[in-house]
Amino acid sequence: MVDLRAKPYYLSDEDIAWVEKTIAGMTDEEKVGQLFFDNQGAVSDEVLKGLVDRYHIGGYRYNGIKSDRVQHNVRVLQTASAIPLFIACNTESGGNGTGTDGTYLGTGIKVAATNNAQYAYDLGHMSNEEGAAMGNNMAFAPVCDIHYNWENTEIVQRAFGNDVRRVTDMSLAYMKGVHDIPGYASVAKHFPGNGQDCRDAHMSTNINMFGREQWMATYGKVYKALIDAGVDGIMGGHIMLPNYMREIKPGITDDEMLPATLCPEILTGLLRDELGFNGVVISDATHMVGMTNRMRHADMIPAAINAGCDMYLFFNDPDEDYGIMLDSYRTGKISEARMTEALTRILGLKAHMGLHKKVKEEIVPTAETLAATLGRQEYKDTAAAIARDAITLVKYKDKGVLPITPEKYPRIMLVNIKGSENSMSMLTKFAFGGGDAKSPAELLAERLRARGFEAFVYESPVDKAQRLAAEGKQVGFLDIYHAGKAAIKDFTASQDLVITVFNVANGRPNFGTSKGGGEIPWYVHDMPTIGVSVNAPTMLVDAPTLRTYINAYDSRPYTLDALVDKLMTGPEAFTGIDPIDSFCGFWDTHL
Repeated sequence: MVDLRAKPYYLSDEDIAWVEKTIAGMTDEEKVGQLFFDNQGAVSDEVLKGLVDRYHIGGYRYNGIKSDRVQHNVRVLQTASAIPLFIACNTESGGNGTGTDGTYLGTGIKVAATNNAQYAYDLGHMSNEEGAAMGNNMAFAPVCDIHYNWENTEIVQRAFGNDVRRVTDMSLAYMKGVHDIPGYASVAKHFPGNGQDCRDAHMSTNINMFGREQWMATYGKVYKALIDAGVDGIMGGHIMLPNYMREIKPGITDDEMLPATLCPEILTGLLRDELGFNGVVISDATHMVGMTNRMRHADMIPAAINAGCDMYLFFNDPDEDYGIMLDSYRTGKISEARMTEALTRILGLKAHMGLHKKVKEEIVPTAETLAATLGRQEYKDTAAAIARDAITLVKYKDKGVLPITPEKYPRIMLVNIKGSENSMSMLTKFAFGGGDAKSPAELLAERLRARGFEAFVYESPVDKAQRLAAEGKQVGFLDIYHAGKAAIKDFTASQDLVITVFNVANGRPNFGTSKGGGEIPWYVHDMPTIGVSVNAPTMLVDAPTLRTYINAYDSRPYTLDALVDKLMTGPEAFTGIDPIDSFCGFWDTHL
């Protein structure tokens, strides 16, 4: 039974009457359509109108196109829809999570490194003020996962770290920032909690190994705090809870284990019955392998609704998925009671947001409102302040290395270290930065030269070989293999300081050579060396020899400006904390 007078709805009798009357007047096709969220990217007005006219969708999510196009498309959708739509966005790190020209403020880990929950509030509020100006009304955030495993790359930059209290406080602050925007909803993710498995649920199974007691003391504490504070929605993750399931369902076999999005014991038993969540449950993207690898597609769609998902995130194929859902409802695989429950929650939240009382043409703000909101100076100032307060001096063994000055280190060699590319690393760079035409090492070198240093970027033997080959010159294997070898005295005579810049968006660094050269910092006892990560914060595990290591979290201009200021001021200038274990649990990374 859905209580529309309780949190997070707080509906009046009039609002409840609208919900009930609307459900009573809906066709089967309209009921089924409300269960779907979709995301088509940059498509024509005709395609958007078709989604509403043919499939009667309940929600749409935007990211990856410019803000004026987002606003236009939302206006098309809302004007065409009989029932107002949820328009969601991934504003995890800024307004750029809905429009590509939105303001990036900082990833979850960067905000956590400031140890200042006010910035989490700012992230929630400012990001979604931009989102609201584009026509969005729902944030798929905060990311309230807990990063326990250094090898987990899926949420390491997106979550607020590994401390339960900090994750709770910052998740609450983010949500408060969202809720201070009238008519805007917050959907926390990814229940029951990511951060333990080294695998990515987009491409594999994902597991949370905590049993009931440990889960309740960690992830459960975070979600309970959000539920008590009135979180509107929770996104179900494609994450299994095998030890929890063995406790509550003795005798369950491994083959019977299911991710939360397909498991009634997790979404209904744990989330609703035990934690008392009364709001809307939305599945994570349903094309992810963490969900699709458990059963036939035709069985998966009704199973997600019956497990407790009120909304199904994204069509794989609109005709097929809509047809499966409609057939499942008409044949009783999805019962009338379950359909009514889901619709009551969906429409109840839309009523709570005031969507049912708005004139269609007024749901989306004007172009003038967008122009006045996008990229406000206060947003840019906050982004710079977050960068200033977040940059973290994780390891500092050679106490005399900092500060750096042109007199002390006239010649600085910068080494650009990249990671191996895959689809998720490219998406991460697109979302969080790092896709500049110039490498972060080159951008940092420019800033150092402006401050009086002679700074240059190292050309690796592999890069040199590729350049020579492109010029039509022959390069042999041994030429590359031995190219980095040289007398130590010659190497140290060529520069006074080395800064190794890690630009690894997802996974592990890709060192080009293992014999000499400048890429692997083997020379730390012969040459002052500083390691800086401008992306993933776990680089010490592959470069444990570094005696000075800094996490800057991204390579935005204001971040690099702040980094140079701190390098030239000294260790006391670094005020950021380490929100995870950047030593990655290895004793030798402390050496």
